[in-house]
Amino acid sequence: MIQTRTLLLALAAACLGLLATALYLQHVLDMLPCPLCVIQRYLFLAIAVGCLWGAAGRNSAPGVLLALAAALGGLGTAGKHLYVLAHPGLSCGIDPMETILNKIPTATLLPSVFRADGLCEDATAPWFGLSIPQWALLWFGICALALAWALLRRRRA
Repeated sequence: MIQTRTLLLALAAACLGLLATALYLQHVLDMLPCPLCVIQRYLFLAIAVGCLWGAAGRNSAPGVLLALAAALGGLGTAGKHLYVLAHPGLSCGIDPMETILNKIPTATLLPSVFRADGLCEDATAPWFGLSIPQWALLWFGICALALAWALLRRRRA
C-alpha cells in the first residue's frame, strides 16, 4: 500500500509539473493566461506547498488540509472557467478581477508566471483532446480525491 508521504510528494510533483506545462503553453505556444487561469496556477502552487509541508513534518494534517482546501477551490475555479466557456456572452477578460490579480506582489515580481493577460474564451483549443480548463478540473479532482483519501487514512491509523 502506498505511503502517505509518497502520495504527497507525488501530488506535489504533479502540481509542479502542471505549472511547468502552463508555462510551456504560455511561453512556447503563446497561450496567454486569463484571470481564472492565473487563479488556478496559484491553487496548484498551494496544493504543492501543502503537500510538501505535509510530507516534511511528523503531522501531515495541516499541510493536507491546506492542499485539500486549494484543490476544492480549484474545482470551483475550473468549474467557473468551464461555465464561462459554455456561455459565450460571459467574460472574465478586462475586469476588476484581472486588475486586482495583476497588482498582487507575485504578479509584479514574476509577471511571466502570474500576470493575467489573456481572455477566458481563448482556452477552448483542445490539448490532447481536452481544453485547458477541463484538464485543470480533472487534475483538481484527482488531487482532491487523493488528499481526502490521505486525510481519512491518517484518521484511521
